[in-house]
Amino acid sequence: MHTKKLIAPIIIAVLFILYLTGLLVLWTNFYLPLFAKIVGVLILVALAAVMIFVLVERIQEIRSGEEDDLSKY
Repeated sequence: MHTKKLIAPIIIAVLFILYLTGLLVLWTNFYLPLFAKIVGVLILVALAAVMIFVLVERIQEIRSGEEDDLSKY
């Protein structure tokens, strides 16, 4: 029923996570101090986690029938 509305958020989330994964691979291949690599990896992993969290929230909103977030304001 809501399958068509779920496609776009899922595709965007997957593309964003693939982009972050590519950045992660590139970041770890640079000659940088270990601390800089760890900070960079933590930032990219945090961004991926936030994207997954936002995707799960969006899926729940679509399934509950609340399609327009602006209606809350």
